[in-house]
Amino acid sequence: MTGTTTAPARAAVLGTGSWGTTFAAVLADAGNAVTMWGRSPDTCREITEEHRNSRYLPDVPLPPGVTATTDLRAALAGAGVVAVAIPSQAVRAVLSGAADALEPGAVVVSLMKGVELGTHERMSEVLREALGLEERRVAVVSGPNLAREIATHQPTATVVAASDEAAAARVAHACATPYFRPYTNTDVVGVELGGAVKNVIALAVGMAQGSGFGDNTTATIITRGLAETTRLGLALGAQAETFAGLAGLGDLVATCASRLSRNNTLGRHVGEGMTLEEAIVATGGTAEGVKSCRAVLELAAAHDVDMPISQAVAAVLHEGLPVLAMTEALLSRPRKAEGV
Repeated sequence: MTGTTTAPARAAVLGTGSWGTTFAAVLADAGNAVTMWGRSPDTCREITEEHRNSRYLPDVPLPPGVTATTDLRAALAGAGVVAVAIPSQAVRAVLSGAADALEPGAVVVSLMKGVELGTHERMSEVLREALGLEERRVAVVSGPNLAREIATHQPTATVVAASDEAAAARVAHACATPYFRPYTNTDVVGVELGGAVKNVIALAVGMAQGSGFGDNTTATIITRGLAETTRLGLALGAQAETFAGLAGLGDLVATCASRLSRNNTLGRHVGEGMTLEEAIVATGGTAEGVKSCRAVLELAAAHDVDMPISQAVAAVLHEGLPVLAMTEALLSRPRKAEGV
């Protein structure tokens, strides 16, 4: 009697940057056949034929189960899990008109960390609108997940959040590997806000470090940054315990402390005296907090939430406030009880 084999599940990853490429490798290592979508024909050819992405993950071999195409509809065809890793402010434009290319019942996963300018919507909300999806078909992945470390199989954990527990479990199963451990959660709001605001706090930490301040300052900004993130989350209906977990404190510490973090790196360049434009070039990659800091502040203002660190970061990046004036302004704020 001959045995039978089951074809691997199909998954798609939209975006060929460092995190999209890394997550595609995770999905492939978990047993899925993965098709990536990207704009660059050269990058897509390199991923498919040479199993590498030299622009974003040089010297990291990709699993043979990962291919790439510039045809968005071809990438989506047959995929039961679709992970989206495009710059947050470009999502709506890229996905416009792609709804009918999704497989019925496919779960769409946001790998993005930001808030859309103008609408103040979280990325899961943008995905739902752009693709006409029910809430239960959208999930979010977030945690202390620096792409390069995961790409080299350094162990980490993450959170898969979805309003529907079965959808979260489905995505967790699709990305579970010996080095990538997913936990599930139904607090989509808290998981997304933790991921969005931590980029802004990492910019503040980088600015302080670039200005020559040490570990005490870093710890202060991280801790108070977590406090203002939690305030915003609670105002929007998130669960307080989410911010003490992997998608809250875990992601915040990793992003603020690591030189692999683009937001921390860009902040350091600004703290060292570069203009924003010079810092973007020197960083060499998207630092989501640069744009999302304004969207986060607009969202906070709409809910009457005080976010002084986020406000200071936006003032430095977009209003010309000197970094030293930022730190002085934060320290000169009225004294109050810590838990307030």
